[in-house]
Amino acid sequence: MGAYILRRILLMIPTLFGIMAISFAVIQFAPGGPVEQVIARLTNQGGSDRLGGGGGDAGGSNVDVASDVSSKYRGAQGLDPEFIKKLEKQFGFDKPPLERFGMMLWNYARFDFGDSYFRDISVLDLILEKMPVSISIGLWITLLSYLISIPLGIRKAVKDGSTFDVWTSGVVIVGYAIPGFLFGIMLMVLFAGGSFWDWFPLRGLTSDNWDQLSWSGKIVDYFWHMTLPLTALVLSAFATTTLLTKNSFLEEIRKQYVVTARAKGLSERKVLYGHVFRNAMLIVIAGFPGAFISAFFTGSLLIENIFSLDGLGLLGFRSVVERDYPVVFANLYIFSLLGLFVGLLSDLIYTWVDPRIDFERRDV
Repeated sequence: MGAYILRRILLMIPTLFGIMAISFAVIQFAPGGPVEQVIARLTNQGGSDRLGGGGGDAGGSNVDVASDVSSKYRGAQGLDPEFIKKLEKQFGFDKPPLERFGMMLWNYARFDFGDSYFRDISVLDLILEKMPVSISIGLWITLLSYLISIPLGIRKAVKDGSTFDVWTSGVVIVGYAIPGFLFGIMLMVLFAGGSFWDWFPLRGLTSDNWDQLSWSGKIVDYFWHMTLPLTALVLSAFATTTLLTKNSFLEEIRKQYVVTARAKGLSERKVLYGHVFRNAMLIVIAGFPGAFISAFFTGSLLIENIFSLDGLGLLGFRSVVERDYPVVFANLYIFSLLGLFVGLLSDLIYTWVDPRIDFERRDV
């Protein structure tokens, strides 16, 4: 097993390099970088009169430089070329792309993510500041979806083809088909003062008077704010896990060892939970880290934006819009690295749940 783990870890290096290289290359061709963002803010606020214009030599060299700047950056007309060069140096764009990419990889290998372009804080501190909200959402989604899905999936497998199985399958299919963000918008319209009832808050994780509440009041207030976001996210998460659980149990129930156990006179409950459960739940239990990461990083992106929850999803969205590249690449690096390790952890959980599985005898 040690050799298998070492091979997997070594394979993470080229995988992570490929992810970062492709993303970095795409960013080079994306319009509206951080320099353009600053120029847009200055021109919209009339800042060019203060920061750029006047004071240079009217000779031909300055005219050529100004024309080069104007052609390179949209909206840079009227700004001092020296000011633009200072912006490029501040954001690191005075260096060639390959040099910038190499420096980024070297710094990221030491978990040095630098500072945010537009926030007066280091990227790592910013991510740590937003992480508790996303972790809270991810934990609750994973816990609730498993608590609902596993008993429901087992019941559907036992009652396969019955009326109960048919109508619950309809609910599951509808839940799987409706995107979480669309269901979240519908919940806001219905229950957050949209057009019908005003039962739940529209945004935020806590109320404005949070610090003044008692401990019990804080718990009630927290769940009051979390009800709609969690409902929107759990719907699709529980649908996927329910179908996975049902299919896994059906596959095990039809195997020969189950027929033999029943022929020996074992009760249906003993057969189901004494023999089938461990084998059927192998794929569900091993998928727990992946389900958490999925809910943590991807599932909450749109929901955090819809309900204005100040977590990593909202941070990532705003960073992309603002072209805050250090935050964007740091999120990508951390999440990709974590995703690769979660894949390895899932394999190790397989061997822990069922020692008969040996990955060392298989090709990676």
